[in-house]
Amino acid sequence: MIKLNINKKIYNLDADPEMPLLWVLRDVVGLIGTKYGCGVAQCGACVVHLDGEAVRSCVTKLSRAEGKKVITIEGLSENHTHPLQQAWLELDVSQCGYCQAGQIMSAAVLLNENKKPSDQDIDDAMAGNICRCGTYLRIREAIHLASEIQGKERS
Repeated sequence: MIKLNINKKIYNLDADPEMPLLWVLRDVVGLIGTKYGCGVAQCGACVVHLDGEAVRSCVTKLSRAEGKKVITIEGLSENHTHPLQQAWLELDVSQCGYCQAGQIMSAAVLLNENKKPSDQDIDDAMAGNICRCGTYLRIREAIHLASEIQGKERS
């Protein structure tokens, strides 16, 4: 049995420790917001947080997550009011939407580490996340807006 803390809930899982975390989240736990994109950590669709770090869950073994806090897109905000989620909706960022959970999860780590990122900071942090629809400019704009929203919430 492997004990996992996913979105502040404890799960006791009877799964192979070598299984990719992505499949544990989707197929064992039933959290399907995290997407399968490439399976080789190249696209970013599967990004989740592992103790606050953005990781590619398609190549992260279940055993690596044991004893750590896993946050998925479902756990980013209890009521979908995270500044990034607000900004994504306000600016209508998604086109097909497939990559957006991974984009938001990567952006959340960026904003935790850098409260007012520049365009270059955003481009550098988000470079590993692929959007086949090419919404990169809207993603950048949404991260800037989320930074502003976050700043207002802190004041």
